[in-house]
Amino acid sequence: MNLRFPEKPRRPDGAAAVIGILLAALGGVMLWEGYRLPQQTGYAGVGPADVPKLVGWCLMALAAWTLADALRGRFEARPRQQIPPVLWIVGGLAAQLILLTAAGFSIASGLLFACTARAFGARRFWVTLPAGFLFALVVYGVFDRLLSLNLPAGLPERLVYGG
Repeated sequence: MNLRFPEKPRRPDGAAAVIGILLAALGGVMLWEGYRLPQQTGYAGVGPADVPKLVGWCLMALAAWTLADALRGRFEARPRQQIPPVLWIVGGLAAQLILLTAAGFSIASGLLFACTARAFGARRFWVTLPAGFLFALVVYGVFDRLLSLNLPAGLPERLVYGG
């Protein structure tokens, strides 16, 4: 006969509880804004307020689920946070914000890509930087040409897309 001993109950997870509270706050804001919008339904009976309401209710359900699991201690123990990768990502975001209007979308986003790749363990910056630059240049083209949404253009974008 196999006896199964219950595991020692875990204590409530404070970080997960904070995340649940933040999700509830965000869901509350979405619901508040959704109910403030005028509901002018069209042919299908769907108006501009329906999507914010749906997202708000989904966030509230996710918040309740997260809080319940946090209070029961159902989340697995998380490993210690590694600070250098976080600094690489934050530094890449800061560089993108600074360079976005001056250098353009492709250069700024390529640098962010390379910094994020470094944070995830990529060691060859000389490979990830051009790869990120080319990927961002393609993304710029999709947004600019196909979707007609303007992103900040720099020299590379003007050379390739004429814009």
